[in-house]
Amino acid sequence: MPDQPNPAQPPLFTWEFAADPYPAYAWLREHSPVHRTTLPSGVDAWLVTRYADARQALADGRLSKNPAHHSEQAHRTGRVGIPGERSADLMTHLLNIDPPDHTRLRRLVSKAFTPRRVAEFEPRVQQLTDRLIDSFAGRGSADLIHEFAFPLPIYAICDLLGVPPEDQDDFRDWAGMMIRHGGGPRGGVARAVKRMRSYLLELIHRKRADLGDDLISGLIRASDHGEHLTENEAAAMAFILLFAGFETTVNLIGNGLYALLRHPEQRALLQDSVAAGETGLLATAVEELLRYDGPVELATWRFATRPLTIGGVDIPVGDPVLVVLAAADRDPARFADENTLDIARKDNPHLGFGHGIHYCIGAPLARLEGQAALATLLTRLPDLRLAAEPEELRWRGGLIMRGLRELPVEFTPAKAL
Repeated sequence: MPDQPNPAQPPLFTWEFAADPYPAYAWLREHSPVHRTTLPSGVDAWLVTRYADARQALADGRLSKNPAHHSEQAHRTGRVGIPGERSADLMTHLLNIDPPDHTRLRRLVSKAFTPRRVAEFEPRVQQLTDRLIDSFAGRGSADLIHEFAFPLPIYAICDLLGVPPEDQDDFRDWAGMMIRHGGGPRGGVARAVKRMRSYLLELIHRKRADLGDDLISGLIRASDHGEHLTENEAAAMAFILLFAGFETTVNLIGNGLYALLRHPEQRALLQDSVAAGETGLLATAVEELLRYDGPVELATWRFATRPLTIGGVDIPVGDPVLVVLAAADRDPARFADENTLDIARKDNPHLGFGHGIHYCIGAPLARLEGQAALATLLTRLPDLRLAAEPEELRWRGGLIMRGLRELPVEFTPAKAL
């Protein structure tokens, strides 16, 4: 028999794609695993979709995080969609610099953002979680994005950074502006970034004179062979810890809850485990939710500094490369029953937090918040259920992040604690 023609490539970056990108990613993995495409911004980029290729690319030193390595061809498009233009003073951070600068900054930040500091923060995360649930528990309905998944990480990271309580609603407003408009460079987003930068610089200046036990004070104290973070570096690090750590956790909680509500047998299994006081299944559940429908769809931009080959495809110097974490984490070559949600999955080296030197420094905090959010909601609102049909829900279809715009739920009203 003659070879059958390949089925047509599903469309990318449409609203339908945002609602369920996984069939399109399965097609790419099979037919064009390293795929050149034109992004909605007009920039041409390579999409890496297979797990083995993704791990290679995430750790490949020939792929730079610095937008200055972007090719002339892309610059001729008007630099539309090129990262790093929002505010130069806030864009020099761990996500878009290379060694040796990345090595120095990460070492300094790691001295302030320690596992011990995150572990000591657990009671505060639980307190915030209960307070937010108290605000709607007696009503019998809620939008778990706007009333829970959105405010929890923003208040948590503000507390961790040392932002005074009276200023945290301003941060919530600024973060809301950026998440609604995808971090674009114009209008209200630009104003929000400018205000956040001014506030952070002022806060850092105040804390230099009165150091506390918060993360910004830790960043100020951090030193490496006598070398300290500058005020601009400290502000940029506070910004990226706030913004990147905030939106990813919103999506982790929102996407994770949605997946559990659509898989009642998995939700019941987790609920029983939490009720019995067991923690092991809760931890593996968060890892599986990160793999199954994680908050970060594509890793942040990389640019080829030298010719290289990924998955048998030659990548020219200067070309942007985007590693599709969502596709890699459902690669059947690495994960058995890749499209099945299995919260007890043991062999689960997902790429939800990246890989290599840019592995997410905030991963312990995201795990802590995700576990607290899931365990507390399932315990306090045991009959939680969707209040809309899945096809009625809207998704934020940004290039890097993917999450629900709203998650309406119903439940039997419960008393506040």
